[in-house]
Amino acid sequence: MRAVGMILAGGNSYRMKELSKKTAIAALPIAGSFRSIDFALSSMSNSRIQKVAVLTQYNSRSLNVHLNSSTWWDFGRKQGGLFVFPPMVTADNSFWYRGTADAIHQNLDFLKNCHEPYVVIAAGDGVYKLDFNKVLEYHISKKADVTVVCKDIQGTEDITRFGVLKLNDDCRIEQFDEKPMAANSNTISCGIYVVRRRQLIELIEKSVAEERFDFVRDVLIRYKDVKRIYGYKMDSYWSNIASVESYFQTNMDFLKPEIRDYFFRQYPDIHSKVDDLPPVKYNPGSEVKNSLVSSGSIINGYVENSLIFKSVFVGERCYIKNSIIMNDVYLGDNVHLENCIVESGDTIRPNAYYVGEKGIKIIDETDERYTL
Repeated sequence: MRAVGMILAGGNSYRMKELSKKTAIAALPIAGSFRSIDFALSSMSNSRIQKVAVLTQYNSRSLNVHLNSSTWWDFGRKQGGLFVFPPMVTADNSFWYRGTADAIHQNLDFLKNCHEPYVVIAAGDGVYKLDFNKVLEYHISKKADVTVVCKDIQGTEDITRFGVLKLNDDCRIEQFDEKPMAANSNTISCGIYVVRRRQLIELIEKSVAEERFDFVRDVLIRYKDVKRIYGYKMDSYWSNIASVESYFQTNMDFLKPEIRDYFFRQYPDIHSKVDDLPPVKYNPGSEVKNSLVSSGSIINGYVENSLIFKSVFVGERCYIKNSIIMNDVYLGDNVHLENCIVESGDTIRPNAYYVGEKGIKIIDETDERYTL
């Protein structure tokens, strides 16, 4: 594909509460065996984008470990590769990334040294499958300066936490409001953009020179009446996990057969770093209903409508319902969990009782697992 990829994976969100206290949002586990960033990386790899840069910043240790080899996404080629770019102190700059436009600006040398004519920019917190070749074909056919991938949202989703778009009959963006107080459209930006590489360099240099550091507000919205900015509508599954409620619901969506079939059985595949773990062990007395249980886990209790991530131990007579148990969690005997998210690495005391009665309850216990 005639494009280079850039994934913006450095931000944090207050909407994530304790979930992003120890882990970057892009590194949060999804559906048991994946990380959020895997979906953007896989879509780029499946679209034959051979060179991808990931811009990291906040709580990036686990994300960097996850990205320590490009072979999982098949970027390990002589003519491409996977590059991880955290903020870097230089003689001319000592700032952390001050926004998405500044993150791209601090890595402009990467873009200037590329030869691909186009750039695909994506956020690291989206769950989807997308053929970027079709987006690029659309971008070229419209003679667009920038193409924004968007989607019509139905139901009770809070669209005011997204960029809200209004398109004309030709799908050119007429109005672009970033996280408005009140939305007058149900079309939102998916945080995925296609732009010509030389034009992106020009727009970013001009924006940062004027001390404007946000790509959406200071580039897309500012130039929407000057540049030809079009919307490309997705008609397949897409979700953003940048809030506790959306993270919980996105994972719960994988308990639906049609969603599992779409991501796990339909081509193209979603790729991720593979851990060498044993299969799940279900001991006598355990019972599991409509749940996803990942490798390395040992189940002794009752699990219903829940996701059990990697290397989880569920003690005897435990009751787990409508909950997400993240990686490397130990649940003592007689633990009761409903409508909860248990943080990675936690140890829950025996006989503990947690129920999210007014929403999703996040559990972050620091009890010692092993005592002398």
